[in-house]
Amino acid sequence: MSEPEATLSILILDENRLRAAVIEDGLRDAGYIKLTVIHDIAGIARRIADISPDVIVIDLENPNRDVLESMFQLSRAVKRPIAMFVDRSDQAAIEAAVEAGVSAYVVDGLKRERVKPILDMAISRFNAFARMSRELEEARSQLESRKLVDRAKGILMKTRGMSEEDAYGLLRKTAMNQNRKISEIAESLITAAGLLAPPEEK
Repeated sequence: MSEPEATLSILILDENRLRAAVIEDGLRDAGYIKLTVIHDIAGIARRIADISPDVIVIDLENPNRDVLESMFQLSRAVKRPIAMFVDRSDQAAIEAAVEAGVSAYVVDGLKRERVKPILDMAISRFNAFARMSRELEEARSQLESRKLVDRAKGILMKTRGMSEEDAYGLLRKTAMNQNRKISEIAESLITAAGLLAPPEEK
């Protein structure tokens, strides 16, 4: 196991002490040493904030709908890899787990030797999902910036009789001179044009 992996801080949440021991043993066998075990799920959100673990392993022996829902709410809130073990499940609960961002949802699979591979899978899935979300946000941001620049070019072309190329060149030059992004200059120009436009054009 690599050094960064070994130093991962893992929180194990399990009301059943015997089952918690199975998870703990599986992780210690795999070389993980920074383990915290909590048996009481009351006030768990605050405890997680205090402990600030890298990964969370939740084991729910026979969860009822309310307990599952509270764990799914927790998953949405903590933004960390979560591996969740349950003894029984139905399709609705599985779908809810995926929607809540649970990285690995394992039904009837709590065995000592399976804990590490499942934890690895949870971390890998979480990282892949986080990367996709980041890329999607960047794409959205770029699209929004492009729209602003196009609007600003249109304003310059209309008010100053410039070609599209010259309008873009002026935006780019202004951005470089002011050490700002072109989209920021475009947004300022759009705002100013809106303030200066005659009432009938607003």
